Amino acid sequence: MKNKEVFMSAALREAEKAYDIGETPIGAVVVKDGEIIASAHNLRETGKNVLYHAELLAIDAACKKLGGWRLHQCDLYVTLEPCIMCSGAISQARIKNLYFGASDKNGGAVLSADAKACRLFQNTNCEGGILLEECSEILKRFFRKLRSGNKFSDK
Repeated sequence: MKNKEVFMSAALREAEKAYDIGETPIGAVVVKDGEIIASAHNLRETGKNVLYHAELLAIDAACKKLGGWRLHQCDLYVTLEPCIMCSGAISQARIKNLYFGASDKNGGAVLSADAKACRLFQNTNCEGGILLEECSEILKRFFRKLRSGNKFSDK
């Protein structure tokens, strides 16, 4: 397994944690020098806060760990293409590389949405489709369960 897949697998494990508590299953990890320094999953419903996206929580944890807001030597792996809010934070943090799994044609602001959003990433390399099938499947499974009326145990 290549490094990109290894780190995306770690992000998927975070997404599973979100799934298990009834959160939209999105996970993220921040990597520096080949080591995961921060990881997070969505907590919007649990924390009752619109800002608790996996990407923002992982960036916040990485900043605290490194003692600064510049993450220019870090890569971010996230299971779903980031939204405009998270894209802005990624750009502002100066993340070196952004890798995501599934595209989000409606809410994604990296490659799927209006090309103007790509201006955010002048200093960040972006690549989608890492473990695409696995990242898509957890989201499909989550929304199938919601539509079926099944409740998540911790919600």
